[in-house]
Amino acid sequence: MRSHSFARAWRRSAALALLALFALGSGAARADQQKDPELREVVQRTIAQAECFEDRYESEVWYKMMEPRLRNIVKDREERMLILKEVICESQRAGEERLPPGLVMALIHVESRFDRYAVSSAGAVGLMQVMPFWPEQLGMKRPELTHIPQNIRMGCAILRFYLRKERNSVTRALARYNGSVARRTYSTLVMNQWTRYNGADDLGLEADSRAPSAKHAGR
Repeated sequence: MRSHSFARAWRRSAALALLALFALGSGAARADQQKDPELREVVQRTIAQAECFEDRYESEVWYKMMEPRLRNIVKDREERMLILKEVICESQRAGEERLPPGLVMALIHVESRFDRYAVSSAGAVGLMQVMPFWPEQLGMKRPELTHIPQNIRMGCAILRFYLRKERNSVTRALARYNGSVARRTYSTLVMNQWTRYNGADDLGLEADSRAPSAKHAGR
């Protein structure tokens, strides 16, 4: 337990140090860089919205299905449960297009392997690897990118934006998210992980929903 706490503290310190370096302009971001002109308004609106609320029954099903799958990856139970809460909450946010929660889990797995202190060579931070310029644009502080609710909220807003832009083609939206539009490697990685977190994507799904699915991911 003590060594686990030390490792968490070390990762947090390392993440904050890297954030400070990127604040000085080091590191070259990927091609897309999450800099579409329309994206700022989308993320800003999402951050300003009230906290989402889960359906109690569906949340219980979700936790029972997904919590065991995270035990070997996220050792801290409270952190594990908070990640699951935010994923199901944000994927079903009222007034927004529904996201398959299994897809969000798969994206987090590939981007950071559920390490909220992860920092990429491009400077992207946290569970969903959000680019570090967002806090300044939204009146936040950079360390907030390591906070689970804020990071997942922003990451889901960005993913929704790219899904709309690509008319629900999951593979193309993922490529934009990663900044690798001309390549399929990243999209394939996420799609493969999606099968690992399947089984709950129909939670809250209406019969006529247009949300993307693993079967109809769009090429």
